Amino acid sequence: MGLSGASRRTTTWIADHAPWSPWARRNTAFTVASIPMALPAASGFTYAVVAPGRTPAVLLAVLLLGPLLTLLQRSRFRELLGMDIPAVGYQHRPLVPRGLLERIRSESTWRQYGYHLLVSPLAGIGGVLIVLAWAGGVTGATVYAWAWLLPVGDREAGWTQDFDAATVLGCLLLLAAPWLTAALARLDAVAAVALLGPNRAKELARRVEDLAESRAGVLDAADLERRRIERDLHDGAQQRLVALAMNLGIARATLTDLPPEAKAVIDEAHREAKEAIEELNNLVRGLHPAVLEDRGLDAALSGIAARAPLPVELTVELARRPDPTVEAVAYFVVSEALANVAKHARASRCRVDARRDADLLRITVTDDGVGGADPARGTGLVGLRKRVGSVDGTILINSPLGGPTVVTVELPCGL
Repeated sequence: MGLSGASRRTTTWIADHAPWSPWARRNTAFTVASIPMALPAASGFTYAVVAPGRTPAVLLAVLLLGPLLTLLQRSRFRELLGMDIPAVGYQHRPLVPRGLLERIRSESTWRQYGYHLLVSPLAGIGGVLIVLAWAGGVTGATVYAWAWLLPVGDREAGWTQDFDAATVLGCLLLLAAPWLTAALARLDAVAAVALLGPNRAKELARRVEDLAESRAGVLDAADLERRRIERDLHDGAQQRLVALAMNLGIARATLTDLPPEAKAVIDEAHREAKEAIEELNNLVRGLHPAVLEDRGLDAALSGIAARAPLPVELTVELARRPDPTVEAVAYFVVSEALANVAKHARASRCRVDARRDADLLRITVTDDGVGGADPARGTGLVGLRKRVGSVDGTILINSPLGGPTVVTVELPCGL
């Protein structure tokens, strides 16, 4: 009868964590390898105690060996545990004065020396204890195998009872040794990650900064691509449609002797061409309005307010123009906010206020509608929040039932 699922998993787990398992051998090899790594620091401490006058020289020798010891320790973790501890990045080479000064000032360097002078000797002591534990366990567990080789005259009365106890203790020690080894390896790994690698807080801050720069670059590239598409449509397809509509209008006005069916076809084509022009105008304006690039945010928002289906009171006070990407976000935020007001708020009036205060562009959209705007209900406010967040801006929506609704957007725009 085969083993059940639970029994099979238990058997597999016991086999994977037995004293002869690859897991135990790997951890033991890793822990024992810490012994030679600890010899420089241990020798330095011993020599400093024996010859106190030579302590500065000993410390200097340990400091000079620091980079090599760090390299060897990283290799030990990588080869024996499969654990990659990233190296600390420096801007200058170590052999030039600037590079040496950079390393002396770096807190990462002194964390590495802390590992070599404190953790490594303790790990070496742990490695020695592990060797003794394995040796004692094997000796005790196999005591009967070599005790029978003793001459009969050397065996005392009751000697088998003592050997029984030694066998039990040896077996227990063999069972405990892998777990003690794994615990030491785990502690050593935690200390190495904290001390041998780069500062995790600084590394995360650097990565966040890199990601912010990358995102800004992507946003700028996307905005530039929208402008290119807008120009291509405006100078290409839009102009061709305008010319087509003009030719159709001229044909309708001059070709008066055509059959009624032909005139109807020309009229329909002229109407379709004008509608296509209007749709293309809306598409181009949605990509990136030319007025925003040519005349700035004030003129672009004035155009939005003029096209809104309800009266809009607009106030724009900008001491200087924000970045193009921020301008585009501000434009589309106001456009989407007014579209939401017209679609959902049942308002009779709306007020838009845009002001720049130092490095902050603040936009407020207020309507006298019914209120109750909730981003969770898909009223378009989720899109506003995402668009504002793309440039690390903030948005605050205050919309009690019965109104009014006030949407406040703050966009960082640089000094």
